[in-house]
Amino acid sequence: MRKPGEILKAILKEKGIERVGTLSRKWPYGRDIYQELAILLLEGDGAIVELEEPTAEAWDLEGRKVSGSRFAYVRPCMVNKFKPVVTGEDLKAKLPDYPYIIVDLMLWDKHIPKEKSKIILQLRETYGVMRRMMWPKMLAITWLNDEVKERLKIPLEKIKAYEGPTSELLKDNGIKRVVLLDPNADEVLSSNDLKEKAFIIGGIVDMKGDKKGTTAKIGEVLEREGIDVLRRKIVLRGDVVGVPNRINHITEILLRMLYGEPMEKAILAVQAPAHARWRLRKEIPKRKIRYLIDGKLYLVVEKELYDELREWLNIRWEDFVKVLRETGMVALERKRIHHLNKISMYRLDKSGGKRVILLKRAALLCYNC
Repeated sequence: MRKPGEILKAILKEKGIERVGTLSRKWPYGRDIYQELAILLLEGDGAIVELEEPTAEAWDLEGRKVSGSRFAYVRPCMVNKFKPVVTGEDLKAKLPDYPYIIVDLMLWDKHIPKEKSKIILQLRETYGVMRRMMWPKMLAITWLNDEVKERLKIPLEKIKAYEGPTSELLKDNGIKRVVLLDPNADEVLSSNDLKEKAFIIGGIVDMKGDKKGTTAKIGEVLEREGIDVLRRKIVLRGDVVGVPNRINHITEILLRMLYGEPMEKAILAVQAPAHARWRLRKEIPKRKIRYLIDGKLYLVVEKELYDELREWLNIRWEDFVKVLRETGMVALERKRIHHLNKISMYRLDKSGGKRVILLKRAALLCYNC
């Protein structure tokens, strides 16, 4: 799969166009101007035309500002005055019909007001992700009710706003099998799954802590309607802990994978330090060493563990220290741990074992306490 912006640039190259100017103030200004320009064309908001005289300035296909061009983007009111070179229809002819990214709101009424506000915010941000990375028309929101419509405040005509159940949307589009992204699924999302025509994300926010496993109910309803449901999870090194779980984050991870990024790289592109700390709280205790020094128990990890973990977690040193303090652990350089091991004696206990040191001065080796 390719982004609409990449397809637009390919079309321009085929036509021998290396730069595009504009006769409109409505010109993309983000990081990927050709992606934004592609969305404008797909939404019928203008075309790229050929001019008799070059524009004052233009942008090459890498997005750099260059000298003028005889090809320019114009608004719909000016298209008929020039010879169109690339239109939204040209782009649509090159775009695949699938996949759909579906946010299922079947469980909307199970949420408290604060959770509903979170869902609305995440849906708005998901719309932004789809504009930046794909095409909003491939975003579907099902079980759409009046409350959501009133609060959502995005142009519903630019997405698939569907009041009915997800099963009807799928049947209307001839889709018999879908991937349901569920953190409690048994199987991990694979490259073979990325070939499917639709992916469902549950419109669920769990602030009360009583919605664990509810995503599976979406799949059960679909299966009763004759839809084959593939329940899959997105994991980071075998675990869902540390994987961002907001609707917009899951959408971006999925899109990155659809564009060919490995799962881990896609997760790290989205993962915030707060998400990384969730995983850090799980990873650090796995590496602890228990020392009983002069009758006092110390939980110790290697200081170098930070460098090892930050290769696959978006953590900063302050995150590492914060989790150490939360878990009551200390960090020692590897060479100091080797010294402690030399002067200690290993003893088994109910917690698996500890190293015992009877020297008071050994306690001075600990810092970060």
